Amino acid sequence: MTTSKTKKNLIEIARQLFAKNGVEGTTMNDIAEASQRGRRTLYTYFGNKTEIYKAVVESELDVLYKKQADVLKRNIPADEKLMLLIFTRIETIKAVVFRNGTLRAGFFRDIWRVENVRKEFDRKEISYLEAILKDGVEQGVFAVNDIKHTAEIVHYALKGLEVPSIRGVIALDYNKKEDRDIISNLIFRGLYKT
Repeated sequence: MTTSKTKKNLIEIARQLFAKNGVEGTTMNDIAEASQRGRRTLYTYFGNKTEIYKAVVESELDVLYKKQADVLKRNIPADEKLMLLIFTRIETIKAVVFRNGTLRAGFFRDIWRVENVRKEFDRKEISYLEAILKDGVEQGVFAVNDIKHTAEIVHYALKGLEVPSIRGVIALDYNKKEDRDIISNLIFRGLYKT
């Protein structure tokens, strides 16, 4: 229990330093000093700055996992659940990126490093989408022949909305009917039964 708490504390301190100074502007020594732990303790949990950066990104993705899992548990029709998942995802990613200050710039400069960490998240999100699509087919709402492939396509389409949303080029709000209608028309055109 103490070990887990120490590791979580180190990750949070690293996140704060990365947000303030950037990943490149933060050293392992900075993290050890800010956490009031010795370098030996830090290196017990993380072999290098790349490992702690990965842990920071994974901890931020955990926020999104939890919010998506909450959507999945809701007892609502599959089409509403999919819409809520989409908007929850967009808003949560935007909030996580903004919360992390300097990391925001790093996110755009080093998208490939972030993408490497996100592989597990991508797999999990695709499985969430598969579950919603499967429920929609069973409920008679969706007509999807290849659920797995459709879930992958929806997932990657959502990833395409991330950068414009974060940069403020597009603003999507679940509470605005016109925004829900736009996404609904784009996503469901091939899913609703005719």
